Amino acid sequence: MLKGDGQLSHDLDPHDRPPKDACGVFGVWAPGEEVSKLTYYGLYALQHRGQESAGIAVSEGSRILVYKDMGLVAQVFDESVLGTLRGHLAIGHCRYSTTGSSVWENAQPTLSSTEVGGLALAHNGNLINTRELAQRLAPGATRATTDTEVLTSLLAQDRSQPIDDAAAELLPQVKGAYSLVFMDEKTLYAARDPQGIRPLVLGRLERGWAVASETAALDIVGATFVREIEPGELITIDERGVRSRRFALSEPKGCLFEYVYLARPDTTIAGRSVQSTRVEVGRVLAREHPVEADLVIPTPESGTPAAVGYAEASGIPYGQGLVKNSYVGRTFIQPSQTIRQLGIRLKLNPLKEVVAGKRLIVVDDSIVRGNTQRAIVKMLREAGAREVHVRISSPPVAWPCFYGIDFATRAELIAGSLSVEEIRDSLGADSLGYISQEGLIEATTIPADRLCRACFDGQYPIAVDRDNVGKYVLEAQA
Repeated sequence: MLKGDGQLSHDLDPHDRPPKDACGVFGVWAPGEEVSKLTYYGLYALQHRGQESAGIAVSEGSRILVYKDMGLVAQVFDESVLGTLRGHLAIGHCRYSTTGSSVWENAQPTLSSTEVGGLALAHNGNLINTRELAQRLAPGATRATTDTEVLTSLLAQDRSQPIDDAAAELLPQVKGAYSLVFMDEKTLYAARDPQGIRPLVLGRLERGWAVASETAALDIVGATFVREIEPGELITIDERGVRSRRFALSEPKGCLFEYVYLARPDTTIAGRSVQSTRVEVGRVLAREHPVEADLVIPTPESGTPAAVGYAEASGIPYGQGLVKNSYVGRTFIQPSQTIRQLGIRLKLNPLKEVVAGKRLIVVDDSIVRGNTQRAIVKMLREAGAREVHVRISSPPVAWPCFYGIDFATRAELIAGSLSVEEIRDSLGADSLGYISQEGLIEATTIPADRLCRACFDGQYPIAVDRDNVGKYVLEAQA
């Protein structure tokens, strides 16, 4: 049973989960540096990608030590813990579970020990042939129930060959999304699936190298961005520097939803700032769905960049109509019925003097089930808004993701069964407009055929056997 951390929860309504981020991974090879602290701050910068558990593996050259626990990065680690994690290389992970329950056994990095050495691994993404891969392992070979644990065990299974050779042999047989950082006692490795669905970047430190899910994490630790790790690429980092090899042909299908929601706004993907993309999305949204109004307000902070762009393009003033409680943190405490009835007010509260009597345009990044937007519309009307027009900076999310975002099933997604007009009616808004898929892609400046848009159009770049996927696929098997 998980203990509460004493903080209030974003999850006021357990039936209205937003799209949960994938995970964050970080790796560093830097002799002479405090690598555990660099990894801590790298994970701190990636906390938005996963808030269930956090962990760091470190090596001084002869053994790997792993420390991990449930909770946020700042809850799992303190100065005394980081002081015991000494070495010249480290990897770290912050998790949101997409395969396997949210329990300590499934926290990462995973560790596999053999007679010839250890292997620690951290994974962002989600595999779609986990069950098939798990069948290659002996019964009881792992205690965890994650695709990451299966991958780690398979990589460590044959230590008669170097790890990079074993990875180059195994990874072409692995299907799905994976951005990996892994290590033995002396060497740091990183790899990205042939589609490059999840981001992974390489940075240069004064005395070493760093690998991270997002460029923002490189900035936080003072690393200079070098390049993205290519789809289908495996890199090795040790005292000889960075070496690269291909294990598969590159077939880029970067996740379009990274631009909408997942990545930090101060991250750069494919050479373009996420913030700039989101502002441009707002401009396109204003052109596609204009409406007469007095004020453009965002749903903080998810809708802020697009709301700025919408206001710029429409000429309608931008304002703050909703105040967010910045200190709402993650918890395992179930809200009382009274708090649940108050609903979203624990997170957001309207500025009545700003919204009263106004025709409002409310900009948000996505609608999953609709409960949050429904509550916002109701709250703004109660605060005196004359009209509430909802604008969404992504197309309708109508399909589940099998590549590392824990969306609801299609049946639970409001756009999976309702038309835009039916959704508008459900929200109680005066109008509702989603950006078109074409408009969103145009704003990214990435060609459509290099992006995964499956959650919007159901076109999955890697064929999925729906009978053999799911968050609890290994637990069901057990």
